[in-house]
Amino acid sequence: MSSLYKPFSVSDGPCKDAIVRRGRTPLQHPAALTRIPSAGAPTRTFTPILNMYPGQRNLAAAAIGGRKITHPWKAILAGGIAGGIEICITFPTEYVKTQLQLDERANPPRYRGIGDCVKLTVQDHGLRGLYRGLSSLLYGSIPKSAVRFGTFEVLSNPMRDATGRLDNKGSLLCGLGAGIAEAVLIVCPMETVKVKFIHDQCSLRPRYRGFFHGVREIIRDQGVRGTYQGLTATLLKQGSNQAIRFYVMNLLRNWYKGDDPSRDMHPLVTAMFGATAGAASVFGNTPLDVVKTRMQGLEAHRYKSTLDCAFQILKNEGPQAFYKGTVPRLGRVCLDVAIVFVLYEEVVKLLNNVWRTD
Repeated sequence: MSSLYKPFSVSDGPCKDAIVRRGRTPLQHPAALTRIPSAGAPTRTFTPILNMYPGQRNLAAAAIGGRKITHPWKAILAGGIAGGIEICITFPTEYVKTQLQLDERANPPRYRGIGDCVKLTVQDHGLRGLYRGLSSLLYGSIPKSAVRFGTFEVLSNPMRDATGRLDNKGSLLCGLGAGIAEAVLIVCPMETVKVKFIHDQCSLRPRYRGFFHGVREIIRDQGVRGTYQGLTATLLKQGSNQAIRFYVMNLLRNWYKGDDPSRDMHPLVTAMFGATAGAASVFGNTPLDVVKTRMQGLEAHRYKSTLDCAFQILKNEGPQAFYKGTVPRLGRVCLDVAIVFVLYEEVVKLLNNVWRTD
């Protein structure tokens, strides 16, 4: 600031009366200035009026005093990058989890556990076998994470207070909305193709030769509707997934920052909070994940509906069947959520340095 100016309080001087006459409370305005006169010149005071509506002032305050509001387009780009990197790291755990969930007790189980599943897969198909179906998940993970974080920011930004803080109820609702959006737009067709690919590998004569061939065959046999098998279960799973994850993550973030919303979080802290949020979602909705997987498998025609699928699992395999694949899913999801939140936050920081949206 020029040396000709110094801070000035609107609660003093001639501006006070004008403000009171308009029915406003005189406040200390940080941008109010007093001109220091040269010899013989009168003292002049003035207060700039910011041309912003309340929502803009709220976002501006959040950008200065707390967590910076993330522009939705930045959230979409950062989420896509984070999702693509994460799935390449964690896919083998997803493969094993899906195989164990498809291994029904009604038939003689093929796998005796996680280690046996990995051993037989590598023995029959080599290490590449653990990545069967990666292409379908990779093609979907990038837009899935983009839709998830973009939707969350769109829903949550208007709900943040002047410091950028989002309350826990708001994070739960915004997470639910983000989960439903990603389920309808991306997850259901992506997961259907992935499950069919993995299930197809168990056949003596695998039918699908690759991602695009598999998609073409599925659509030819069942139409586009065939890629939306288990939509109800997917909506329940993804909605509850993201509601739990964003709620727990926001709860831990608010606890960590306390009364200082601008306090930086080290990536290791973000990773620990993300892993905790992931674990909470696993224990909270694995039964829905099991039902969704069965509804999207090659034997989905055996079930009349999502409810019928759940009833048959309970009747034929017992309640413990609803937690099949929990251990590999727990490992994958904790790693997944930790990596995604860390990458997302770091990519957003990078984008803020090179892409101005203020």
